[in-house]
Amino acid sequence: MGVPSAPSGGPQLWARGPTTKQAAPAPGVPTAPSGRSAPAAPTKRSAPAAPTKREASSRRTSRTAQAAPSWPPTPDERPPSRHQGHQVALVSAHGGSGASTLARVLGGADVGRRWPDPARGEPGRVLLVARTHAEGTRAASQALNALRMAEHPAGVRLIAVVLVADAPGRLPRALGRRVRVLRSAAKVHRVPWIPAWRADEDVDRLPREVRRLAALIAAPSGRAGEAL
Repeated sequence: MGVPSAPSGGPQLWARGPTTKQAAPAPGVPTAPSGRSAPAAPTKRSAPAAPTKREASSRRTSRTAQAAPSWPPTPDERPPSRHQGHQVALVSAHGGSGASTLARVLGGADVGRRWPDPARGEPGRVLLVARTHAEGTRAASQALNALRMAEHPAGVRLIAVVLVADAPGRLPRALGRRVRVLRSAAKVHRVPWIPAWRADEDVDRLPREVRRLAALIAAPSGRAGEAL
């Protein structure tokens, strides 16, 4: 057999064997000129290996040990309290107990809803203040239980529970029973309803019960106080 003749229209190059068709370049990829090799694509730098959990934990521990102060602070590091110099601390068994008003009128340190810290110079003698409504008597009972469980700083001594009237008139029977339960656990002082205090006003003459409480607050620290 002879070699087939090339069709008209220009010379053709015939190669022995099958030929492979070159793939078209991808769009946007420059092609190298004839006779030159295409430049190599730039290689990406590999990201640094992430630290292991043990290494990360060790680094955090090291930074914390260098920067963070010890907590809770030791007694020598605690700032002095602004309640130094008072004889008695008034502790609120709940919000709105009336302790702030009593501290303003009668004196004493209004330490809020926490126990005083005698190690910081705060008075250790405590008046626990609560209202005579159900929430108040319940909160007073819970605070007394915390005292019995020694959940307070060293040196705290309970003087009495102060129950401030939450409304004029006599207490309902159910609340009266709660007051008697509190009396069985601690000494209780009652403060009557004083309308002027509701408007943050002073009164010309304090009721007898409040005058007795004022004398208790002003008493020397060696007198009243039940150690708890």
